[in-house]
Amino acid sequence: MSEVIKNNEATLSNDMRTYYKDYLCDNANENLVHDQFGQKHPIPKGNGKTIEFRKYSPLPKATKPLAEGITPDGQELKVSTVSSTVAQYGGWVGIPDMLELTTIDTNMVQATEILGDQAGRTLDTVTREVLNGGTNVMYAPIVKDGVTTNVSARSSLTADSKLSVDIILRAAAKLKNNLAKTINGSYVGIIHPFVAYDLMRSEEWMDAHKYSAPENLFNGEVGKIGNVRFVESNEAKIFRGEDLTAEARSLTVKASASAATQISVNEKISDDDAEKLVGRGIIVSGEFREVVSATAANAGSATITVDTPVTVTAGAVVYPGEGGQDGISVYSTLILGANAYGVTELENGGLEHIVKQLGSAGTADPLNQRASAGWKATKTAERLVENYMIRVESCSTFADEYAN
Repeated sequence: MSEVIKNNEATLSNDMRTYYKDYLCDNANENLVHDQFGQKHPIPKGNGKTIEFRKYSPLPKATKPLAEGITPDGQELKVSTVSSTVAQYGGWVGIPDMLELTTIDTNMVQATEILGDQAGRTLDTVTREVLNGGTNVMYAPIVKDGVTTNVSARSSLTADSKLSVDIILRAAAKLKNNLAKTINGSYVGIIHPFVAYDLMRSEEWMDAHKYSAPENLFNGEVGKIGNVRFVESNEAKIFRGEDLTAEARSLTVKASASAATQISVNEKISDDDAEKLVGRGIIVSGEFREVVSATAANAGSATITVDTPVTVTAGAVVYPGEGGQDGISVYSTLILGANAYGVTELENGGLEHIVKQLGSAGTADPLNQRASAGWKATKTAERLVENYMIRVESCSTFADEYAN
């Protein structure tokens, strides 16, 4: 990781530059849960904004016996590349106080800690969003009153769709069948604390840990089931749509209609609301639909037009469609094998710590009153082999609590 220090009076010593640089990196690394298990690639030098990740295909079985004294034909190593464009991210804070260049300054330490936390959470989110765009997905079934109902879409998940040991074992079996290699001997699951709570309360989880205490190998690891080690992160992806309007999370149907594409609603829809609704998913009468257009109007006169007909009844609730049934939050648990994805490194230009000393702003800071500290990162992430990773979607006891 490089560092840029510019000012018109003095510069930080090498030791202090190293101290602050390492402190920023340490605080960022604490939050890079989603980066832990990917291929690490350095930032490209002199190659523009494009980086290439490589993936290797398995060789076929060599089942033909060797003939004595005859060397068999060689096999071609199949290598393909996945190109990705890097982007820059960054943030900074002002330090309206004296910055002592000759000793470790408390203000700078605190600023660097906060900036490192911000950098880590930001870069972790970049990777998280890429991973959760994967095509290999499983849905937790609805288990209620002893009856199990399979689910085939996120919008059908309910509060009774909890993550279970059985689902984890099935996901691990699929990865193994797909020839996904393990990471230090196990597959890895990135799990939200709310989902971990439900999983750890199950009898199967407790039985599995009753007589064993597996050694934690990874940052944030909370336990192991089957051949999957779980790493807990409150940054694990949550699928939960924003409120449908600025004034209401959900809407209500004004008038019943059979096989209709236009739905009248009781609530007000502003011009801004109408624009934001286009392209969003909604759930109405238990069915998922996409909004094609919305008519802005006062309460009782607004309408929503959807892509395919749906039968609605007066008083039915229209929910945001990005989550589960009734707009419930849906949590992603990523089950990962080795070489499933690639990320750029923090080192060698991936993350910079930037300090502007008092007076460096020239006439914009005539009394040398303001210093600043910031970070800038060059980052990208890319899924490499879809079959080496599975996203398991489920709900939680903490249905209405969410973050990220």
